[in-house]
Amino acid sequence: MPYENILTKTLDQVGLLTLHRPQAMNALNGALMVELIAALQAFDADENIRAIVITGNEKVFAAGADIVEMSTATAVDMMTSSFVELFDGIRAIKKPIIAAVSGYALGGGCELAMSCDMIVASEKAKFGQPEVTIGVIPGAGGTQRLTHAVGKAIAMEMVLNNRTLKADEALKFGLVNRVVPVESYLEEALKLAARVAAQAPLAVRQGKVAVNKAYELSLTEGLDFERRAFYFLFASEDQTEGMAAFIEKRKPNWRGK
Repeated sequence: MPYENILTKTLDQVGLLTLHRPQAMNALNGALMVELIAALQAFDADENIRAIVITGNEKVFAAGADIVEMSTATAVDMMTSSFVELFDGIRAIKKPIIAAVSGYALGGGCELAMSCDMIVASEKAKFGQPEVTIGVIPGAGGTQRLTHAVGKAIAMEMVLNNRTLKADEALKFGLVNRVVPVESYLEEALKLAARVAAQAPLAVRQGKVAVNKAYELSLTEGLDFERRAFYFLFASEDQTEGMAAFIEKRKPNWRGK
């Protein structure tokens, strides 16, 4: 389907999704989020796609939610609109998603990046949750995911005092996977996606779910979930193929079955 606020491209087994509202610094409005979820769902349903990359441009990933769109909203308006709930659609994507971030990832932009499974940042990336400066707090997962990623102390300072993390700080505190030069951040994210896409699809899917469960379950419950997922994969053709290929010293031919 044609999109107005995003660009999509297929690169072998990787789906690339680019936020494209340059006139608004890629601010996330309702129309963009609807298109974003639709594109993610399309990639998720495409059997030829095994990993997804979301990016913006070198100067800005996404500078937040569209404040103009939200400025006159009432509490009831926000509760009955689907804008914040659209972020839940990202969680529902089964395939791994990598954010390629350069420039500003603020407010909803930071929340979008954190909704992804991994983040590759350029050395000029900046992450922040500045909502307190306009009288609100993060509403699309920022207080929760940020605290899990960087810890209470740093999250408190970012949410309560508008602290911005530069790329090297984001790496230090565990918010991003790696920091690379601006000219190669997207290429590095695509390479990472391609490496993930080359793994056994069912194992990748189960691994993603299991890691995410670590945030939601107790250790005992998490270990039980992991064990069941581990056993389940022994019913797959990929497990048989992968172990046979290892023994025979050849490259496996994954079928995702």
